[in-house]
Amino acid sequence: MTTTNRVALFIIEYKRLIRMNKLFTFLFVMLTTLQALSQNKKKDSLPGNLELPSSSQKLKELANFDSGNYTYTVKDYFRKPTKSSFKLSPDGQFLSFKQKEKNGKINVYIKDTQTNKTILALEEKKELILTYFWGNKETLLYVMDKGGNENYHLYSYNLNTKKDIDLTPFEGVTLSTVYALKDLPKYVIIPLNRRNKQIFEPYKINIETGEMELIFENTDTENAVSSYKFDRKGNLRALTRRKNGVDYVLQYKPIGENSFKEIITTNWKDEFKILGFVSESNDLAYVSTNLNSDKTEIVLYDLKNKKTIKRLFSNENYDIDNISMSRSKKRNYELDFYSYNGEKEIIIPVSEYFKKLHRKLSSKFSTNNFEVVSQTTKEDKYLIMVFSDILYGQYYLYDVKNNNIKLLEDLMPKLTPDTMAPMTPISFTTRDGLDVHGYLTLPLNAKKGKTPMIVNPHGGPYGERDSWGFNAEAQLFASRGYATLQINFRGSGGYGKQFYLAGSKQIGRNMLNDLEDGVKHVINQGVIDKNKIAIYGGSYGGLATLGSLIKTPELYVCGVDYVGVSNFFTFVNSFPSYWKPLMKQFYEQWYDPEIPEEKEIMTAVSPALNIEKLNKPLFVVQGANDPRVNIDESDQIVSSLRNRGFDVPYMVKYNEGHGFSREENRIELYETMMGFFKKHLQ
Repeated sequence: MTTTNRVALFIIEYKRLIRMNKLFTFLFVMLTTLQALSQNKKKDSLPGNLELPSSSQKLKELANFDSGNYTYTVKDYFRKPTKSSFKLSPDGQFLSFKQKEKNGKINVYIKDTQTNKTILALEEKKELILTYFWGNKETLLYVMDKGGNENYHLYSYNLNTKKDIDLTPFEGVTLSTVYALKDLPKYVIIPLNRRNKQIFEPYKINIETGEMELIFENTDTENAVSSYKFDRKGNLRALTRRKNGVDYVLQYKPIGENSFKEIITTNWKDEFKILGFVSESNDLAYVSTNLNSDKTEIVLYDLKNKKTIKRLFSNENYDIDNISMSRSKKRNYELDFYSYNGEKEIIIPVSEYFKKLHRKLSSKFSTNNFEVVSQTTKEDKYLIMVFSDILYGQYYLYDVKNNNIKLLEDLMPKLTPDTMAPMTPISFTTRDGLDVHGYLTLPLNAKKGKTPMIVNPHGGPYGERDSWGFNAEAQLFASRGYATLQINFRGSGGYGKQFYLAGSKQIGRNMLNDLEDGVKHVINQGVIDKNKIAIYGGSYGGLATLGSLIKTPELYVCGVDYVGVSNFFTFVNSFPSYWKPLMKQFYEQWYDPEIPEEKEIMTAVSPALNIEKLNKPLFVVQGANDPRVNIDESDQIVSSLRNRGFDVPYMVKYNEGHGFSREENRIELYETMMGFFKKHLQ
């Protein structure tokens, strides 16, 4: 986070100002000098080359190109909802939600469902409340970092005592996840890299007092534990150790025994993951695995005897890697459903209870997707989020006892579905015979052969994917007459092991070929103007943008690089400490500079090292505090292009990290981006 330097304010009192003119002049010069020194010190503490970012005026001039009689403004798509993030307290007495105030701050409120009284619980100050949830019926937990640096802290707020506690008050330390303990509501377990920045160890923390206890020492640095699995009482039942940087050893402690036993060793290319324990009285678990199949499937596994009891669910086209278990002790925490991400998110009900619930919700929301986002422990109240590709989102409250479903909040009522553009699943075959899927969003009333298009590769790249649903970017682009093409290129997640591994060592090569083949596939459909295609992406998508403008400049008119990698060598050297244990796997997926042939490839596909080949208009965007893609990655591109005489608009925000989270910054980003596209694409 940008360090703010404060200059002390000297208050000078005097009766005869004119007669003390010399003293006044001296003090004025002194104060001015101190302020200048303070500003220089402040600038020195900021990341990156401070001479490179474009002025606000220059960016505003670019944004002004986006003029027209549009139904919606950029703000309509990217302003945060007035109310959002609704959650039920475990006992159902309280309904919490985020609310945007007139000053733009987003606070958390709590409504007593019995008295209808609403109170302010969490107040946003300098840092954003990134997420929040109920720890127990009396305590809210929330997460913040500093300016997007991703050193996450967990805080608690007690409704009764009004105590607000930083539960992880350690500088330079981050949490990896939060384990809620259903049977111990006063506690959570949080792995922290407190004692060793590269290794996470689990702490049991009292969320009401802040007292913490280290419950497992992760001291084997050569074979450090990478993940933990606890039961509802906080007992550590399984853990996974990283071995040789690329293998994973699952260890399990059988019921009634005191030591962990090795169950299976897998490579990073395979999956064998415990999703949930069937019971605390036996050794059975629900496991997602692709050891005996290309697509990940769900099996019932006996951990003590190391054998599969039953294959429960699979799909021939997509990975199945998610389940949901009941929160009800009365129902013995039974398995409720499987889910997977196909062309759309699909839910497969399992328990009789959930089949009945799913039928009711399906009949109510048949034309849209829906998901349960919050529920009470007794399962007598549910919060349902309803959404689609043309519906931003609506919250409904289902009262089981009264058999009543009512609308709580329409998140973006101004964005009416009939004015939004449908998101259509597509597929095509690449030049080397790979089946690739994606989505195409066409503007309403798109003209055949005359529609400009923006190619939008996702980040990651490995294991990530684009999904069907409301996409504010695609809807904004459609409102300006642009189509959006999103391609789940090789290496994307959800399409099986073979497709995932096909992306290894293909950054800057076949991954970009997939984008090119997708563009040509859409052009052949006859709607897109092949001479008006741009490319824009964030993170890896930014790297793909830069690489595409260099590799196939004939395809693209211009591009937007958002927190994108530009130089493989500097990128690797800037990783945070807790990424270091992943480097061997990274080198197997990306490229290894110690292998001469791969070092040559790294040089060939690093945009910053091939900048002389980039000759198209480019807009670069960066969060200064980005711990994943250091600001130097963007600085290199901007500096090199400007040295060649190119006018490169460069937006840097010093209170952001890997992507923009603050509403005002996001709105400015997209206003400027729309001006950039209007200038170069239309």
